[in-house]
Amino acid sequence: MLIRKPDNVLSSEITSYTEYKNRRQFLAAAASATAGAALLGGVSQDAFADTKLQTVKGSLTTTGEELTSRQDITTYNNYYEFGVGKDEPSKNAGTLRTRPWTVSVEGLVKQPKTFDIDSLLKLRPLEDRVYRFRCVEGWSMVIPWVGYPLSEFIKQCNPLPGAKYVQFLTLYDSKQMPQARYSNISWPYSEGLRMDEAMNPLTLLTFGLYGDVLPNQDGAPVRIIVPWKYGFKSAKSIVKIRFTDKQPPTTWNLQNSEEYGFYSNVNPNHDHPRWSQRSERRIGQPFYKQRRTTLMFNGYGDQVASLYSGMDLNKYY
Repeated sequence: MLIRKPDNVLSSEITSYTEYKNRRQFLAAAASATAGAALLGGVSQDAFADTKLQTVKGSLTTTGEELTSRQDITTYNNYYEFGVGKDEPSKNAGTLRTRPWTVSVEGLVKQPKTFDIDSLLKLRPLEDRVYRFRCVEGWSMVIPWVGYPLSEFIKQCNPLPGAKYVQFLTLYDSKQMPQARYSNISWPYSEGLRMDEAMNPLTLLTFGLYGDVLPNQDGAPVRIIVPWKYGFKSAKSIVKIRFTDKQPPTTWNLQNSEEYGFYSNVNPNHDHPRWSQRSERRIGQPFYKQRRTTLMFNGYGDQVASLYSGMDLNKYY
């Protein structure tokens, strides 16, 4: 049976996350008692999703905007490895195994390294940061992420002076991600940033949202968030980071360079070839409040505009 959420439901009327989680835990326990762990499927793989993270309040955060509900953040996703429909990742990502997990570092560094996820979590205090999140397709959210500046991790990698770019490669495992074969994408997913973009204080090495570890469909166990760029730049489920002296290939740019540039800054003045980027639809809001004007650099121009001084952003899109 297909159940649709009416457009006029207010965020205040949505079941609170505490109630939602308690109900979920109760159902999981009941299922285990009556049917055995073998029947839990994706629930058992999602065991870390309710793990609370110890955080401090971050100084770089968006204020004055209503948060998108956790329900919407975790059920409206782009994660093509688990299906091309917005509702498919939340249904299919239970097969993702997030422990054990390692991130390898290679390329132009003093010495290649490998970090396990728990050592990354302990590298420095985790911050709560609320960021706007804008998708190239024209929808947006306001999400309370948990992480710390990517720059702190990069310092641990000891990149060489010749390193000008950072490439992020994500997990691809056809057994865990059987839906990926329907997407016509060459895996694994690759993204990249210029070094000064990666070192910007806004760029977040991200482990959670709403105070919990990342749900699988939102990029568990570690991803990046680059809030002034379209969402596909924020690579999920990262397993390798490579420092290079040349601009790395990126997945969507390889798929269609006319539509998806390397920089992919949120820019209302540069339209996607098939639609305008001048406005966006805020997920979870009543229909009459959804449509809003898109902000240059997603509203983070004060922090990042200087990175692109003198560049033609219609050419370097």
